Amino acid sequence: MPRIPIFRLGQAPAQPDPPRLASYKPSLSLEGLQVGVDNLRQDVYLSPRFVDTARSQIAHLIARHGEVEGLLAAEGAIIVPQQKRFASSPAAALRKPQELADLKPLLTELQLATLNRAKAQGNLAVDVLGRLALIKFLRLELSTQFAQVLERCRMMLRGFEGTRQQKALEYRERLAGFQVRKKIILRKTGQELFQKLREIEKETLARTRRSLFGQECNTDYRLFLNRLIFTEDGRDDYICAEHYVMFGNFDRDPDRFANMRNIACQFLRSLSIDGEAYDEGMLDGWLCMPENAEELVGGGRPDDSTPQGQAQKTRLEMWLTLLENENVMEQVIASYEVVPLLAEYAPRINAQQLKNALVSRAECDRVEKLIEQHGKLSSKSLYAAVGRVVSCRGAERANIAGRFLRDLMRYHRDLRRLETLNAAMDSVNLIANEKLRELSAVNGTLYDFLSGDEQKPSEAKILHHVVLKADIRDSSRLTRSLFERGLNAASYFTLNFYDPVNKLLPKYGADKVFLEGDAIILAILERENEPAQAVSRACVLAREIIEIVQGYNELLERAGLPGLELGIGIAYQNSAPLYLMDGAQRIMISEALNESDRLSSCNKRARKVMEPLNSPFRVYTFLTASNADADDSEEFTINYNVGGIRMNEAAFHKLKTEISLEPCQIEYPALWGSEKTRLHSGLVPLNSDIFRRIVVRETSSPEIDPRNFSLLTWTEKLYYEVCTDPTVYTQLEGEKAAKQGK
Repeated sequence: MPRIPIFRLGQAPAQPDPPRLASYKPSLSLEGLQVGVDNLRQDVYLSPRFVDTARSQIAHLIARHGEVEGLLAAEGAIIVPQQKRFASSPAAALRKPQELADLKPLLTELQLATLNRAKAQGNLAVDVLGRLALIKFLRLELSTQFAQVLERCRMMLRGFEGTRQQKALEYRERLAGFQVRKKIILRKTGQELFQKLREIEKETLARTRRSLFGQECNTDYRLFLNRLIFTEDGRDDYICAEHYVMFGNFDRDPDRFANMRNIACQFLRSLSIDGEAYDEGMLDGWLCMPENAEELVGGGRPDDSTPQGQAQKTRLEMWLTLLENENVMEQVIASYEVVPLLAEYAPRINAQQLKNALVSRAECDRVEKLIEQHGKLSSKSLYAAVGRVVSCRGAERANIAGRFLRDLMRYHRDLRRLETLNAAMDSVNLIANEKLRELSAVNGTLYDFLSGDEQKPSEAKILHHVVLKADIRDSSRLTRSLFERGLNAASYFTLNFYDPVNKLLPKYGADKVFLEGDAIILAILERENEPAQAVSRACVLAREIIEIVQGYNELLERAGLPGLELGIGIAYQNSAPLYLMDGAQRIMISEALNESDRLSSCNKRARKVMEPLNSPFRVYTFLTASNADADDSEEFTINYNVGGIRMNEAAFHKLKTEISLEPCQIEYPALWGSEKTRLHSGLVPLNSDIFRRIVVRETSSPEIDPRNFSLLTWTEKLYYEVCTDPTVYTQLEGEKAAKQGK
């Protein structure tokens, strides 16, 4: 008889979709921020008022949690010199409790100031930097203030030596307990600070940030809402027990975090999601997403009425079996059952010892003896917890396994966030003294975060600068000549050069950089939101210096005294100068300093050749024959500058953007009869109704034979002179008058 085929009615059961796991890698960016004076980190200066208040608050919290407030109340006023800004004085902790309530509003004000500064600069990384600096400061102060409170207690105890022995003994016992409980005290203090920061973020900062920067914000501010930020390495038994799960601490513990993470990675690899091979980075990203625990095992309570729930149940059984095979499931259950015991037995009994007592008979016996020795504690709660661990079976066991996977991922995520935060804080340099603060500020690398009433109107940012050097020619010969006549060379230079020049500086907004024996170096700084006229004003200032010296020379000639000869160089640099500090003295660092020195120089051979020409121009540059292949090396350049003003090419191009330069023509003797020269004339506004004319000569440099100064050829290299001879300006005015007459 033929076999009758059997047909199944309905469709085959739907296969569940593979789990869709999300990945997360915490990161913080300080992109776009200026590095500080050490060229490695960002310099940050925090509000002095905030620093003082925070120091007092932390000291008060440490004393309260350490139960030494009464001990410190017996302390007399002790004055210890404050060595540096972040090392607090004992007097800071003596403030009244009502004064300490000001920390939260001050924290809010400071963090709002960082947000507003970030908005003004258009860079949210500025706010991130301020938050990092704040947390770094609070961390440092936790350990610093603990040491300060401890030292104050010790100093107070010394006052009881020899007298009041009973009181001294009581205080000594309390101080010993304070030292033993250091980690607990710092944890409680840190958690209070964290609570304040979290409240401020939720009440004020989050909404303000959305208002200023919109909903789309690439910065992960969740890194600052991490309960582990005030722990040393993220491994604190009490914080883990209360907010995550308590892992083992010792190498012999099978449930230490590193081992449990490896088990979780083994579980993820066993799933073979999409048949992929998982690298360590992918696994780490999955473990940083606690939501993946819900996707994988339904949080320990999957709904098996759906295909997805059945798949979650299967994976939950796999996870539970893996924990059982690794002999860690009992420790996982004990990690949750030990939490209510901590309030009753800890810190008298170590938290890890309590947890191990729930799974080890030998450890339980030791804990029982400790409870009996204490006398006031009962073992009932311990026995009840041991019973719950032993009786945990079936669905309850699976539920705890699912809960543990989520808590493991939460802790793993926050540990990675802490590592990211620590790495970012390594880029923060908290400025703790005024010298470094001034050095960083003058170089434009300081980020100072101040409260509202501490903020002063800041100087506008320096964009560019011009350096002017006025160099006296043959100063050594001149000094020797004055000494031979029995005259004072110092007063001669002061009255006829330095004093008159100093009187001009306010008029042109110039600063004196420094004095050499025979030269003065000035700088005009071009700031943001100010008229961009640094080069043009430097040109007029240089002209006026030449004219003043010429006027004094006429007086000196009548008195039978030698006159002064100058050479001036003007160098423009399209950036702000840098500064170093010599005590309270700022010392400018700028390439323009070197260039102005070269522009003001004069070669003696060139002077002998050029002086007989009696030219109205005072600046010449010659290239030697061997300079053709020298890449414009200054070694092969001969400069002449007597009573003249030479500017660099960058200054000339900047001048053309500041004022209108018009071509002009005058009659003048040309070198070798073929000199290629262009003259430009323009008016420089000094005030609303004061203008000064300048004439700039643009000339090609000749290539010469240095043996006899004969012309070889004209080159394409240009140099620029601000004309100083009055005949140039007189002739120019005559040409203009003649044109107008026509």
